[in-house]
This record gives sequence, structure tokens and C-alpha cells, in this order.
Amino acid sequence: MKKNGILNSNIAKVLVDLGHTDTIVIGDAGLPVPDGVLKIDLALTPGTPSFQEVVKAVVDDMVIEKVTIAEEMKDTNPNQHEFMEMFFGHDMEYVKHEQFKQLTANAKAIIRTGEITAYSNCILHAGVFFSHLNGQ
Repeated sequence: MKKNGILNSNIAKVLVDLGHTDTIVIGDAGLPVPDGVLKIDLALTPGTPSFQEVVKAVVDDMVIEKVTIAEEMKDTNPNQHEFMEMFFGHDMEYVKHEQFKQLTANAKAIIRTGEITAYSNCILHAGVFFSHLNGQ
């Protein structure tokens, strides 16, 4: 039995199978999941688990090269935006929410949280843990 990191077997499998530049999405309860994309539904009740709880858990277990969020998060959901800036700083890119939803069609999985605040979504782009070992 695993004792550290992500215990959810579906999320752990997705993370292990990620290759460089593959993406996963952490989304609020209302984010649509495109046909053909694996949905890992963690939502229990409104707000549980929160977007931030899930992001923190995944960040601890995933090498992340960059993050994509909707531009609308800045003004509509400043608390989530501040949280994302704290974790990812300058490694974030911004797109319009409609484009964000289109980009989710390429994700390996969408992790649905119980979050019910608008634009609480992000796309995490996988990096590689060994790039610093090769002088890259």
C-alpha cells in the first residue's frame, strides 16, 4: 500500500503515465468534460474537496513545466488567482475561458473538485524531473 503522495489510484496512475508536455486539468464542479477525456470525479459536496486542496496534492506529486488558466480568473476570482501565482509565479499562461475549455479536450484527465467558485480551473503541463541532471 502506498504511504505518501496521492492515494487516489486513478490520479496516481495518470500521473505515473504522463510524458513531457502531457496535460491534466483540475477543474471546478461546473467545468464541462469533453467526450473521450477521462474524468476523475472527487466532488463530494459543494466546496469539498476544494480546488486549492487538490492543486496542492497534485503539485506535490507532479513535475510541472507550466500552468494555463483563464484570464477571467484574475478579476472574477482574485483569491484563486493569488493562490495560483503563489504556487506557479511566472510559469503561468493566460487564455480566454472559451479557449481554455477547448484546450481541455487534449488533457489526459480532468480531475473534478467540489469547488463552486467561478474559473477555479487550471491545466497543468507535465515537465521532466531529470532535465537538471543533463544540464538542460
